[in-house]
Amino acid sequence: MKRIVALLTLLVLSSVVFAQDVTVNWTFSSKKLDSVKYEITASGNIPQGWYLFFKDSAQGLDPAVFNLDYEKLEKQEAVVYNGTAQQVNDQNFGKQTVYSGTIELKQIVYFTGAILPSVSGSLDYSLGKGEQFLSNNAPFVLQFEGATVKTKNDILISSIDLAHPLAPCGDATIQNESLWMIFFLGFIGGLIGLLTPCVFPMIPVTVSFFTKRSGSRGKGLKNAVLYGFFIFLIYILASVPFHLFGVQPEILNNISTNAPLNVFFFAIFILFAISFFGYFEITLPGGLANKADSKANLGSLGGIFFMALTLVIVSFSCTGVILGTLLVGSLTQGPWPVTVGFAGFGLALALPFALFAIFPQWLAKLPKSGGWLDTVKKFLAFLELGLALKFLSNADLVMHWGILKREVFIGIWILISIGLALFLFGYLRLPHDDRSQKPGLVRKLIGCFAILFTLYLIPGLTKTKYANLKWLSGFPPPLSYSIYGKENVNNKGLHPNVLNDYAAALDSARKQNKPILIDFTGWACVNCRKMEENVWTVPEVHDYIKENFILVSLYVDDRENLSVDQRIPAYKTKDGATKNIKTIGDKWSTFQAENFNQVTQPLYVVVDTKERLVTHPVGYTPDWKEYLEWLKCGRETFNKEK
Repeated sequence: MKRIVALLTLLVLSSVVFAQDVTVNWTFSSKKLDSVKYEITASGNIPQGWYLFFKDSAQGLDPAVFNLDYEKLEKQEAVVYNGTAQQVNDQNFGKQTVYSGTIELKQIVYFTGAILPSVSGSLDYSLGKGEQFLSNNAPFVLQFEGATVKTKNDILISSIDLAHPLAPCGDATIQNESLWMIFFLGFIGGLIGLLTPCVFPMIPVTVSFFTKRSGSRGKGLKNAVLYGFFIFLIYILASVPFHLFGVQPEILNNISTNAPLNVFFFAIFILFAISFFGYFEITLPGGLANKADSKANLGSLGGIFFMALTLVIVSFSCTGVILGTLLVGSLTQGPWPVTVGFAGFGLALALPFALFAIFPQWLAKLPKSGGWLDTVKKFLAFLELGLALKFLSNADLVMHWGILKREVFIGIWILISIGLALFLFGYLRLPHDDRSQKPGLVRKLIGCFAILFTLYLIPGLTKTKYANLKWLSGFPPPLSYSIYGKENVNNKGLHPNVLNDYAAALDSARKQNKPILIDFTGWACVNCRKMEENVWTVPEVHDYIKENFILVSLYVDDRENLSVDQRIPAYKTKDGATKNIKTIGDKWSTFQAENFNQVTQPLYVVVDTKERLVTHPVGYTPDWKEYLEWLKCGRETFNKEK
């Protein structure tokens, strides 16, 4: 047990050490040169023993760079270095010009549009010391004299009292998706991972190793249970960085809807799918697995731990895509759901090794490895193609590229489903298929399901009322994101009540003497689409919202830039943090967090024309009758108080 504690301590301490960084304490300033031109300066003291690299394009080493978060502010010429320069023979980059001690970096910039009073940005720079090399990033907010546009701060609502709404109806504590549900989904993912060719054949081999080579049944049982426990532990440890770095749910939400990251996941899933089809194999670097495997011969707790680590590494080509899906799905809720999901996944992988060691007679009942495992792997490949499309759709929606409209998305899913059916019935042959083997009953049944799924999808290509595929709400793009145009659904069927700006909604509410229904939503929010397409479309709910509320939908993941007068380069949150509010999503995610202490979507809030909270907010409410009762409570309370 002492060795286990020491090992865990080492892992945690190493994570903390790697998280540490060497930085320069910079101060930033600006100086006006003429009506549109300014000189910006970064001054700092480089830590003793370290040096700042100068430009050397031949070595591919980037110079210090000022990054500015305003598209109408341009840089002129190169950064000027003021300080003591010297030549060093750097162990990473060879002979280099570097600076040490006190340093000033200057850059001339000019405005090509409106001059803002302040602009945020960052300074990228590189430090070296012997064999060590660090790339750092220093954020800043620069003040500019002679601004032509005054930015406005309209984030906080001073009259919001979350503890005392006008009526007690609603859910005072909006909960994220149940941790038990996330654990269950992780466990299901682990069971799927067990059925892959990377893991399933290892069960009888590993259990037999422990039971036959441990000297006694008791010791073999103990070692097998420890082996399973270490598999479980390794997956939990994989979530530790999310806790150490203190990443908040709002930031994780931004990461999960980040367009480049979603495109990256799309490419990764396509790569995994092609691999699962049998065209090539994906593995982690062989040296990593070999090092772990070499440690597995220690004949101790450490040896068993490294045996478990070896399994985790070599099975990555089959389990990585499942873990990736689980990670992205739980990211928006903070680090603990990630840990819980990984724990469920690890437990599902670990249990068979312990259970079959306790009941070795079960091994005889396991199906033999063979062609069915290859079929499972290729079946998963078709599923991965469908999931990959969801990641590309997320990026397309938040960036408004318009390349994957709803009907295009559904059309590709139809092709994938037809391909799956042809494969299962044996008409589509893939690499390593046994051409002499005829499809069994299970394959044919799943093939029939694929055909039925294809038939279910076809109405989604039309402009009819049957285009709303309620069972799939949240996966395809919303009904409003259609090749037929927004008029196909009239802005979720609630036109002209739907607005996308809170100030405009407030003005409309005061003119019409109606309460405001705030819909905090997101382009990539699955539960938001389920509410819009399964609850809001119920005639009773649809008509009640249209007649009794001013509906405003605020998209927290919209990456379109705000107009310059609405940007806030250095907004100070209630907890003292500083953030740059540049995009529409930045504004409404901050608006939600600052006023309602929530960062998850959907969130529904009713406020009156005096901006008072009418009821407790509610989140995802799939029961339309329950949701309608909450709406009625809000409207009736508004009528009494106005």
